This record gives sequence, C-alpha cells and structure tokens, in this order.
Amino acid sequence: MADVAIVGAGIAGAGLAAEIAGEVSVLLIEAEDQPGYHSTGRSAAFWSESYGGPFIQPLTTASRQFLEAEGLLRERRGLHLADRSGEAKLAALLAELGGSVELHAIGRDSIERLLPGVRPGWERALLEPSCKDIDVAALHALYLARARRSGARIVTDARLTAAERRDGRWRLETSAGEMAAETLVDAAGAWGDEVARIAGVRPLGIQPCRRTVVQLRVDPPAPPDLPLVIDAGGRFYFKPEAGGRIWLSPHDETPCDPGDCAPEELDVALAIDRLERVVDWKVLRVERAWAGLRSFAPDRLPVYGFDPAAEGFFWCAGQGGFGIQTAPAASALAAALLLGREPKLDPSAYRPARFA
Repeated sequence: MADVAIVGAGIAGAGLAAEIAGEVSVLLIEAEDQPGYHSTGRSAAFWSESYGGPFIQPLTTASRQFLEAEGLLRERRGLHLADRSGEAKLAALLAELGGSVELHAIGRDSIERLLPGVRPGWERALLEPSCKDIDVAALHALYLARARRSGARIVTDARLTAAERRDGRWRLETSAGEMAAETLVDAAGAWGDEVARIAGVRPLGIQPCRRTVVQLRVDPPAPPDLPLVIDAGGRFYFKPEAGGRIWLSPHDETPCDPGDCAPEELDVALAIDRLERVVDWKVLRVERAWAGLRSFAPDRLPVYGFDPAAEGFFWCAGQGGFGIQTAPAASALAAALLLGREPKLDPSAYRPARFA
C-alpha cells in the first residue's frame, strides 16, 4: 500500500520518486532485476542545451544548477558541423535557439583546430561552449539513494500485469505480488503505452525508437578535449572517450517494439561510413556496440501530468533522448503537478490533455 506507485525505475521514475518521497509514501516498481537497465543505462551521456529544440531547452537549462552542484557535469563543448547540405539547418538552429543558448558561428580555420583531420567540405559550424559530459550512472544512483532515504520502497522483478481503479485506489497485480496506491504514475519509458493499456487508459501513441552507439578505437587517437561533434543534418554525432577512443552514433531513430534491443550490423557500418566522410582517421577496431530505446510522444515532447480522462493516472513519459539532461527540472515539474503545487516552469506544452 502506498500513496503513489511509480511504474518504471529509470531516470524518470527515480527522479520523481526522489522528489516526492518523504511527503507521500512511494512504491517504485521495476520490471527488470535492476533499475535503469534499458534507456537510462545506455545513454550517450552528454548535456547540450540545444539538443531537442526550443521546448526541451528550458528543461535542460533549468537542470544545470542541480547537476553542477552535485558534480555530475564535466567540460566538453559542442560543435554543430555542416557541409553544404546542412548549412540551412545550421542557420535555422542559430535562429531558433541563439537567443537562449550560447552559440558562436565559426569557419574552416576554427573547425580544423577543434576537429583535427576534418575533411574538405565541412566549412561552417556553431560552437556551443556550454555543452558538457554528464555522469548518468551517478545521477541515477543519486536519485535512487535519495528516494530510499526518504522512505520510498523499490521493488524489482515486478512487471505490471493488471491494474484496476476501485474505491478510489489502484489495485495492481505484478510478478512480485499485489500492490495498491491512490495514484499510479506511468514512468515506463518504451512501455508507457503498454502500462496505460493495462490500466484501461487510452494510450497516447508513445513510440519507442532504436538508437545505436558504437565504441571505436581510431588512429590517430581522439584528443581528450575533442568537442561533442554533431552533424547539423542529423546524420551522426561522436565524442571522445578514455584512451583515445570515440563513441559514435549514426543518429538513427528506427521505430521498434519495446524490449531489450540490440544494434544492427547495418547501422554500425553506416555510422563508420559517415564518420569516414567527416575525418581522415583510420578506424582500427569496433570494440563494442549497443542500442537503446528513445520513446517519443506524437509531437516529440515529454508528457507530464494527470490524464484528463482517467482518475489518479499520472503520465511521466515520452522523454525521447532528453530524459537524462532534463531530469532535475523535469522531476521537479512532475512532482509539482502531482502534488498540486505551482511549478517553476510552464507545464502547458507537456500536459497530457493536449492529446485529448
């Protein structure tokens, strides 16, 4: 029995539990044997104010103070790189976010200093000095620890199998036993619509998409101060890792069913081909590859708030690839809405009622 049962112990559920535990009793229910196994544990681990567009930027920017205070950010810088086909998108990025995010237009000479070995044809870029690396595992562990200290109970191996609203409470059946709560929070990520269906709530159309990341050993080794390099045309991004390695993604978003997804060989090959079109580095070895799920609502914005047609059902879902970098502000926003308080950020763009 609890006031609030949160389904999903990834970054969304853990962050919300940390915010509200101590004021209400909380059950944090996780289907896997450990929290954060899917999307949270497979993040590319960067924090970029420009990533996600103008409706994500306020959440990202508002999260910075918390992340810095907890020592979870490290200097990186971001380089938004454009060839001729991407110059219009580079200009659109500057026009859209230049008033909110520090972005500096640079030319070929500066690009060569920041990205040694860059091939001809990449003549324009925007430098984003505020871009950081983020310690995802430490952030997730911090939220889980705070939730526990405040009295939240975390139950793993507890897949939700049935949910019914009766006498003002949700009666839940899970693989770990029966539970009950006044409020049911859907923080199930890729399984967001599935949890809604189990509870008899109309799904929102949340679509999981596969994102591939590959770790490469390259020659020459990537310098440790290399920026996060993002293609303005949305075809790749890469960043340095320990020992001169890089993490590289083809920026894929392949719709798929929720599950334990794995990288496709074609996506790995595509990522390497795109890298070789940007720099003259030699790829020595593919050391490992993995894939994670990014789950989007139809308008690609997160969903926070009570469902307008289902009593006691609260959405905390659809965070796409931005759930880590926005976690502090998003958790505070969701907690305010759940507890009936005035949030610090305008929640109107994220309310589930927009899909009514």
